[in-house]
Amino acid sequence: MKKLPLILFSLIAATCNVFAQDAAKLYAEDTKPVLVSKQFSFTEGPAVDKKGNVFFTDQPNNKIWKYDTNGKLSIFLDSAGRSNGMDFDSKGNLISCADAKNELWSISPKGKVEVLLTGYEGKIFNGPNDVWVRPDGGLYITDPYYQRDYWTHTKPELDGQKVYYLPKGKHQVIMVDDKLKQPNGIVGTPDGKYLFVADIGDNKTYRYDINKDGSLSNKILFTAQGSDGMTIDVLGNIYLTGKGVTIFNPKGEKIAHIDINEPWTANICFGGKNRDMLFITASKAVYTFQMRVKGSD
Repeated sequence: MKKLPLILFSLIAATCNVFAQDAAKLYAEDTKPVLVSKQFSFTEGPAVDKKGNVFFTDQPNNKIWKYDTNGKLSIFLDSAGRSNGMDFDSKGNLISCADAKNELWSISPKGKVEVLLTGYEGKIFNGPNDVWVRPDGGLYITDPYYQRDYWTHTKPELDGQKVYYLPKGKHQVIMVDDKLKQPNGIVGTPDGKYLFVADIGDNKTYRYDINKDGSLSNKILFTAQGSDGMTIDVLGNIYLTGKGVTIFNPKGEKIAHIDINEPWTANICFGGKNRDMLFITASKAVYTFQMRVKGSD
């Protein structure tokens, strides 16, 4: 019994050493988050274009901002439909979860808005929250319910909070998972084989196989941690948000954590000219964090 504390200490030390080695492959030990600006009300939805410019939302102020590869901030779109999660398609259109009217938008590089979706089976969405564009142009959407003070309704029309898929060129979504409590963050692998969805209401993240028709199969628990937003790097590591940024390897093992000194870390993407800079939206602020690995989102 006297040796047990020493054994436990050795195991903890070994675990911490592996953790540190894994983190060192991703970023330098002395790397710190760099504050870009703190002029917002609540930041969300970062998405990167082909040049490495990052677009993000300030949802309460109803704006989409641009952070270019030279570090300049500018407003891309005012009256932005209370945009939340976003992603770019292959044509450079910004796909946005615009929950002012619970819609999904496509915004052209010049700021022209096209409404892609308004609901499911004749009922308005709960409030599209996050979106991932798969390689062939199909869209996966999470649709949790968060009551907004700018809505006139006070309860959802739909039964349940679900994940939907919109095939490329179609105008009607397909429900692909109705077994989640409150789906939120979503991202897929660049080869289009796997989809990750965070059930923030149940504090879990799942991985699915993506079938050719867009349906999902082989749902497995990836990790017992939920997430607001998420991203993925070229090594297949998954980055979850909430209390800072937690990084998991493709097996679902925690390998690193980045502390962000804000009440909540909402979302994340890789940006910059080399796609090796984490761009982090956190409460009223946005941060960057220099990585040794590139993103694949």
